[in-house]
Amino acid sequence: MVPHRIQLQPGERLFREGDAPTTAFLLESGDLAISALRGDSSVHLAQIGAGDIVGEMAVIDDSPRTATATAVTECVLIPIGREQIAERLAHADPVIRSLLQGQLKRYRGALAAMHGLALPEGQFDADPHELAGLGKIRLESQLREAIATNGLDLRLQPLFDIRDNRIAGYEALVRWTHPERGPVSPMEFIALAEETSLIVPVGDYVLDAAVAALCALRDIGIAPLPFIAINVSPRQLREAGLIERIVERTRAAGLEPGAIKVEITESQALDYVQVAEAIAHCRREGIHVALDDFGTGFSNLAHLHELDFDTIKIDQAFARNMMGSARARAMVEAIVDLVHAIGAQALVEGIETEEQLDVLRALGCRYAQGYLIGRPQPLADVLRRNGH
Repeated sequence: MVPHRIQLQPGERLFREGDAPTTAFLLESGDLAISALRGDSSVHLAQIGAGDIVGEMAVIDDSPRTATATAVTECVLIPIGREQIAERLAHADPVIRSLLQGQLKRYRGALAAMHGLALPEGQFDADPHELAGLGKIRLESQLREAIATNGLDLRLQPLFDIRDNRIAGYEALVRWTHPERGPVSPMEFIALAEETSLIVPVGDYVLDAAVAALCALRDIGIAPLPFIAINVSPRQLREAGLIERIVERTRAAGLEPGAIKVEITESQALDYVQVAEAIAHCRREGIHVALDDFGTGFSNLAHLHELDFDTIKIDQAFARNMMGSARARAMVEAIVDLVHAIGAQALVEGIETEEQLDVLRALGCRYAQGYLIGRPQPLADVLRRNGH
């Protein structure tokens, strides 16, 4: 069993060069000297302090220790077992795993050179994890370039007002056509953008494109002017100035801020205090706020009643099953009733048939979205459908 902590007095060794590795260590306090034998002499390699990790490469590589670690001052260390390391590596981001693979290859090269050995053939070939990480790094770089060179495209998917029997607005969806791969799935590049700071410039692109689309719709005389809903991730909510940018850019274009609707995607990453503050800010500016993808994975009912959403978007999985399953239909009805009970409007995604739309109409659901209403389309097609 791996102990919770290890204490060393000055001069005590943590491990010796050549020992079999079973554990890495996080140095919580104190200083360790790292040394190695060169011929008959011991050579000082480094001194590490609190916050450093030592001994991990030998554990990962399952090779003998290449150095000796000795306490310089009184030390407290937290052991990290082989299983802990393996589990975390298994769930690590491919980029991190790729970086680690590169470090591991350099470690093996140095180890071989130290002992005058040749590396096995293929030692520096990339493995699947490394290739996945390199691919992700490459895709991130190409996405940065696409953002900088206007390589993204806007698509608008109509949102239908069931009560008034009209298109009430559009959801702004971003698309990316890679110069070599062709269309990249939004599931892939949006997820990548959300892992990095790129979601902020992607969001700014969508906002600017949505404002330009609203101006084009206004200029051809569409009245009342439909709103355009933009998706906002938890990371974007954490960035200062999001609501201010919406207000600034709409007013600069001669539009009311309420022409933009904010859709916050439900996820475990949501900070509900932050969401409540964002909703209150939007309210002051006349901007409506929707909760997107309700019912998928993380529906925190304990917080829902505290958040003053205008619209709750019910995930398409419910619509997909409600015509063939009484239970699924009952769930849609219950969710719509819940949404109405908290004073919001319900929108059901994934509507593909008239029968589904009739069910929503009977339930008093206000909005519908799906291929029956319209697929995501370029602005030019939207203008053409409106007679221009």
